[in-house]
Amino acid sequence: MNHPPKRRPRGAPLNHAPEAVTYARERAGLSKRDLAQAIQISEQLMGQIESGKRNATLANLKKLAVALNCPLVVLEAKRPTAPQGEGAS
Repeated sequence: MNHPPKRRPRGAPLNHAPEAVTYARERAGLSKRDLAQAIQISEQLMGQIESGKRNATLANLKKLAVALNCPLVVLEAKRPTAPQGEGAS
């Protein structure tokens, strides 16, 4: 029985910054195919991660960071910080 691929719900935040993944891959001189093979995912999934259509799991983000020789924090999505209350120190 075929199940449709899991997709992130519309509006759900990504775990990664797609443009950062693409930038790091290009800086490393790798094609999507080469990087996908290096971290053992499909080339299609790699493209969807870079385009922001699919969410990268934490495990895949860690593999990407290693394969790209890049700190994990560079690939992670930047979350807005909660505003600090006035007078807080």
